[in-house]
Amino acid sequence: MGVRRLTLAMATCLGLAASGAAAAAEPPSAVLYRNATLIDGAGAPARAGMSVLVRGERIRAVAPDADLPPPAGARVVDLSGKYLLPGLIDSHEHLATPPNRRQAEASLRRDLYGGVTAVRDMADDLRSVAELTRASRRGEIAAPDIYYAALMAGPSFFADPRTIAVSYGYPPGKTPWMQAIDGRTDLREAITLARGTSATAVKIYANLPGPLVKRIAAEAHRQGLQVWAHAAVYPATPAQVIAARPDAISHACSLAHQVSGTPESYQARTPMDAAPVLEGDNPAIAALLARMKAQGTILDATTSLYSHLDAQAAADPGARRPLCSGPMSDALVRQAWKAGVEIAAGTDWVAPHDDPWPTLHHELRALVRLGMPPLQVLRAATLGGARAAGQAADMGVIEPGRLANLIVTTRDPAADIANLETLELTVKRGREYWRADFRPLTREEMADIE
Repeated sequence: MGVRRLTLAMATCLGLAASGAAAAAEPPSAVLYRNATLIDGAGAPARAGMSVLVRGERIRAVAPDADLPPPAGARVVDLSGKYLLPGLIDSHEHLATPPNRRQAEASLRRDLYGGVTAVRDMADDLRSVAELTRASRRGEIAAPDIYYAALMAGPSFFADPRTIAVSYGYPPGKTPWMQAIDGRTDLREAITLARGTSATAVKIYANLPGPLVKRIAAEAHRQGLQVWAHAAVYPATPAQVIAARPDAISHACSLAHQVSGTPESYQARTPMDAAPVLEGDNPAIAALLARMKAQGTILDATTSLYSHLDAQAAADPGARRPLCSGPMSDALVRQAWKAGVEIAAGTDWVAPHDDPWPTLHHELRALVRLGMPPLQVLRAATLGGARAAGQAADMGVIEPGRLANLIVTTRDPAADIANLETLELTVKRGREYWRADFRPLTREEMADIE
């Protein structure tokens, strides 16, 4: 108990540091971004000739250019002929498994200079993630804002070597950011410990039965935390996970366990038969999606991950087959989107160092290829991501009162998602990051993942 209290106190201090830095980071001057074609992030048609006034960290006005003259003393940025969008959000990253500050900062730098202004960190060593969060919020490093989860899983999961790497100095499963949970756990205390890390959410991960998943989710919500879960928690089925009313679930692929069966443990990792979901809309999946839509559960699709894993397996014939193929994942995401489930764009992998653009761009292209119109894909990477992170009151759309998280492109991404690579400027919390100033990643910075 002494170890848990000590690490809780450390994490709480880090969280207080992060919240106290906001005022120091706020840019003092007003900026008017004039005469752009505005894509608001909510899926509405683009509007030409729009201007956005920013003061400090927030948007103060959005109006036709003729109706919004520059206030006295405001700096004017002429965006005639250009496109103005909300900052992008990657809904699934891992920044510290294991902690590597140099690598994390490099990946975050690429994100920010590529238009990503916020990320969800889906459970890591939160001692490291909390410091990255503070430094980003303060403006000490070029990075998106970070919203992170404390993980909960069954005790048998904590033999996984990743849990050892992220718990260095403490027994795996016995830290506030990675807790082993069973039927004897005092869930009120466990969630309170997770809150002490300044986490946005609890991530329900693996090796937990359905009734316990439901109890964890209920207590997390009671204490004001978001609930992020894998679509299957082993042995908890997708139906049981969704019945627990999580705010967001990750990996469309794992929904297929409702058809193929859900193994007793995460470690089984049995590849699934693709046929039942490739033959057309599957009725068992349709029932899951209907409930998700009705209760507002968001799907963090991560569909590019499975194409990435397919490519890795093809390059190494001796490699273990992925749980799910790229086409299978795409089919499930397509069915979810057509059913009206809110999609968030997440990655869960990291592009090579010589890719000049964020990994998120791979996910956006994958969503277009499976049939989503670019305007809806942009929504998945803006408003969908904001909702998945529990931050929709502050970001995801361009409206007065929201954070000044903006990107500027020279071509229309709603016409072709590849036009995101005509990015000129990212604005995060009113701070400007010009693409021309981007310092490419080096192999040395990203050595541990290549």
